[in-house]
Amino acid sequence: MSKVEATLAKIASRRPVIIDLSLDRVHAALTRLGEPQKKLPPVFHVAGTNGKGSTVAFLRAMLEASGKSVHVYTSPHLVRFNERIVVGGNQISDDALIDALERTDQAMGSDLLTYFETTTCAALLAFSESPADFAIIEVGLGGRLDATNVLETPLAAVVTPVDLDHQSFLGNTIDEVAAEKAGIFRRRAPAVIAKQSPEAMAVLQHHAQKTGATIHAFGEQWNVHSEHGRLIYQDDHGLCDLDLPRLPGGHQIENAGTAIAALRAAGITLDEAAISKGLNNAHWPARMQRLTRGPLIEQARAALGVEPEIWLDGGHNPHAGRAISAVMADFEARNPRPLVMISGMQANKDAVGYFAPFAGLAQAVYCVAAEHDGVMGPTEVTAAAREAGLNATSSASITDAIHAACAQKENEPPRILISGSLYLAGEILRENA
Repeated sequence: MSKVEATLAKIASRRPVIIDLSLDRVHAALTRLGEPQKKLPPVFHVAGTNGKGSTVAFLRAMLEASGKSVHVYTSPHLVRFNERIVVGGNQISDDALIDALERTDQAMGSDLLTYFETTTCAALLAFSESPADFAIIEVGLGGRLDATNVLETPLAAVVTPVDLDHQSFLGNTIDEVAAEKAGIFRRRAPAVIAKQSPEAMAVLQHHAQKTGATIHAFGEQWNVHSEHGRLIYQDDHGLCDLDLPRLPGGHQIENAGTAIAALRAAGITLDEAAISKGLNNAHWPARMQRLTRGPLIEQARAALGVEPEIWLDGGHNPHAGRAISAVMADFEARNPRPLVMISGMQANKDAVGYFAPFAGLAQAVYCVAAEHDGVMGPTEVTAAAREAGLNATSSASITDAIHAACAQKENEPPRILISGSLYLAGEILRENA
């Protein structure tokens, strides 16, 4: 166990396991730490059900392409905890992370902060003590009562697409979930709203108006689409003709547009060359990531006798399933190959809803379990996939699933999609490094 892992384990052992959404404990802790949240550079605050991470990645890449330094806070991590805290463009060092965590833990006193609250305070502390031009902070869960919602006046509060997820904390309807996300809006600060369902858009705009935020909503104040191999963004300030983002999929066009809208709503004007450079440079692991090396690739290459096509995505709810299946359908239209899925999911996710968009598209699904607490067993994942209309089989391991997937090659080698869980994606990235 590394020093960072040991420090995190020590903190976790003294913190409540159950998530308890509240801001009182966080405010008290930050006061003891000297209120680091008030010493940050200008902040973009990003909430939403899907697309948060990609939107953050686009924002960061565009700002850095213009020569700015950026702090970034995201969650969860895939391989190393340090991924969550980027200080001035670089992942926080082990020594700096341990120092921030230990100082934060000492400042907690008898307050029973959750693990996420503790690490969020540590991130804010680290950011407050290092110079940067901007900070981008991603909400962990919901928005209104999330530990990150201590920012008084962000440059822009951004809400990416809203859908049902974490219902036990956020509500069982789109209206309830959207209201929680809208809790990050602030008076006179831009409320940047991505493409939404009509129900979510109505709730978000209502809360923005009630708060006194300035609305910048998709379809009204701004639009984005692809045309002839270009990304076309337009708002009241004019039209931008840009390179397409490197991250694949139509949903990434919308995420990129949301990031551009956030910059322009905040009054940050970048030239088209810097925006295009950012769209090309943006990188977000396990979001339609093509795997090109490592033990799994070697295994698949040996089984197929040709270069394998293996994609990794951590999307894990019905909205993500629709977006990923649309990407796979587009791949199929341009380069037909049998699609074979390898999937694992957490027990608290709507697995049937996730798998449903792949019915009629995926030839087979091999179901596994990630090495993490709260996962569905392979048999449960298999049952959910079958209920969604897929040909599903349980596999004892990723290695077994890769072997079975490669056997589905008939006339063409298969296109393999590993998906359904960020924990599974992290396991793949660790083992396939």
